[in-house]
Amino acid sequence: MGLEGTGIQNSSVAECTPVILRFQRGPQDAPSTNGSKLLDQPSPVISNSRNPCVMTAADVEKKSKKKKLKASETEGKDLIAPESHTPALDTSKWPLLLKNYHQLNVRTGHYTPIACSSSPLKRNLHDYVRYGVINLDKPANPSSHEVVAWIRRILRVDKTGHSGTLDPKVTGCLIVCVDRATRLVKAQQGAGKEYVAVVRLHSAIESQVKLARAIETLTGALFQRPPLISAVKRQLRIRTIYESKLIEYDEDRHLGIFHVSCEAGTYIRTLCVHLGLVLGVGGHMQELRRVRSGVMGENDAMVTMHDVLDAQFQYDTYKDESYLRRIVRPLEVLLTTYKRIVVKDSSVNAICYGAKFMIPGLLRFADDIDVGEEVVLMTTKGEAIAVAIAQMTTAVMATCDHGVVAKIKRVIMERDTYPRRWGLGPMAQKVKGLVKEGKIGKYGKVNENTPADVSELYGKDEKKALVEEVTEETKDEEEAPKKKHKKEKKEKKEKKKKHKRDADEADVAEAGESPEKKKSKKKKKKSKDTSDLE
Repeated sequence: MGLEGTGIQNSSVAECTPVILRFQRGPQDAPSTNGSKLLDQPSPVISNSRNPCVMTAADVEKKSKKKKLKASETEGKDLIAPESHTPALDTSKWPLLLKNYHQLNVRTGHYTPIACSSSPLKRNLHDYVRYGVINLDKPANPSSHEVVAWIRRILRVDKTGHSGTLDPKVTGCLIVCVDRATRLVKAQQGAGKEYVAVVRLHSAIESQVKLARAIETLTGALFQRPPLISAVKRQLRIRTIYESKLIEYDEDRHLGIFHVSCEAGTYIRTLCVHLGLVLGVGGHMQELRRVRSGVMGENDAMVTMHDVLDAQFQYDTYKDESYLRRIVRPLEVLLTTYKRIVVKDSSVNAICYGAKFMIPGLLRFADDIDVGEEVVLMTTKGEAIAVAIAQMTTAVMATCDHGVVAKIKRVIMERDTYPRRWGLGPMAQKVKGLVKEGKIGKYGKVNENTPADVSELYGKDEKKALVEEVTEETKDEEEAPKKKHKKEKKEKKEKKKKHKRDADEADVAEAGESPEKKKSKKKKKKSKDTSDLE
């Protein structure tokens, strides 16, 4: 039991023994929130002479309120509880290039974020489509180029490209790149492909096992010549089959279904002919479907031509973006297999203008990067800037403090998406001022108006001038005998020409005199003959 009229429970009283009750009034004797009124009564105070413990009814209520508040706070979902250590960041569910971001090696975490652009999935619709790719299920009969032209017309964009031509009768995965994403077309055309084919054998075979073995033997590097109906030059080539397996065989109709994983440019039609030759019965391709092209397959948001048409209609009629955002995927989807290098925001625009990527702009980088390997340069928001060729290994990036990290192979991001951040240092500003005042040339050349302190920086050093003089002298010394030899050669040639000319003139003179001599000889002969007759 508690003390009657005080609101104090047994547990509170038990803490303070022996108990002395005294009464006092104070500002804390206000009505409690639970509706009890203690204005007309003096509030009891419990005290202990040996272990002082003073508690009013209001204090008890406050304490219970605090406990309830703490309980409600801990139940809240948005509460970050205080911890002694920093919790590990789980980025395994982050989208596209930001996936497993915490696993990248950190060079530095210090940079100035620039409020430009946005995450690939949060771009405005115009940019989202321009930087997008479509995993299209190509219909049978129209050619790949026709399909791509139709999509360009439906989406009303400037450029479209595809990841590798499919024959008109072939269906399946055709990656269509839109506008800026067309810069990745060549990389996708060279990526590996997977097909499911139906082969028709010209006569019966002993068993299904024989067909399965024949299909498995046709793996590795194979010689192929393009089929007669192909539009390319029919030249013998080598293509690699990575894996092939039989799925099903119908003995009655002599039809076999098999799956092939192969290099880009492999002709499955030719492979089916070779399969018939290996079995000794002959065969040809009945049907073909591409199930994977590069990193995108049948199950990766594949859409049909009708889906594209309907999505554009929804946006034009109802301004509903959700359908278009569903069928078009950001181009970063195609770059998820590349090793990543994270770039500071201040370095992005310089790379877009073609600058080499240097160490000061490096934030994070992937493991096991080798020199000459293709990597993707990305922003802290997960946008692809460019595809580059690494000039440093992972170990060198971690230890080196200067140098070229990567050379740009193909820029993806448009220029001036991020602001310029070069030429803003103190020296660059000084040079700009001097150029404006006319004290230095446009390209940093010294002129008559250049101050002495600046000409020391931009003019030639004495040492450099001396070195140049010495090199010029040595060049002159080396060139002197060469010049002499050339002069002698020239004189000899001129003498030969003169001698030849004189000889030609003499021949001409002789040719001119000879008829006169002949005439004189004839005259002499005639006169001699007449004298003899007389």
